[in-house]
Amino acid sequence: MQIEKRLAELGITLPEPAAPVANYVPFVQYADLVSISGQIPIENGKPAFLGIVGADVSLEDACSAARLCAINLIAQMKAVCDGNLDRVQRVVKLGGFVNGINGFAQQPQVINAASDLMVDVFGDKGRHSRSAVGVNGLPLNVPVEIDALVEIA
Repeated sequence: MQIEKRLAELGITLPEPAAPVANYVPFVQYADLVSISGQIPIENGKPAFLGIVGADVSLEDACSAARLCAINLIAQMKAVCDGNLDRVQRVVKLGGFVNGINGFAQQPQVINAASDLMVDVFGDKGRHSRSAVGVNGLPLNVPVEIDALVEIA
């Protein structure tokens, strides 16, 4: 289990995958593609970061929130792969949403924290296409939400 070894090297312990907070499922598999619903920075069952980037949340904390979203995405990947993350063939795309103040333009920098983690964990299989979008609100007042499209074997 190479990916589990890599997570241990990075000091990452995956949480239990978060349950949906509304009328949706955590992921949908179609053939070898898996669409993973947006993950927010939940830790120990509650949001670890709250507020608007540039007002209540620093850029550094927003990046930490994005990294936590990525960890939660990997936890969902593990669930869809029946516990074997080596089945992940490619992180195809990340969709990042950042709740920032008017004029905030550093969404790419925030979402880089998630992108960097995918490459750190999965190597070249973690390289993906991406969007980084500014929004004026996110569920539970979190500053970042990220969804993913993943290919599995």
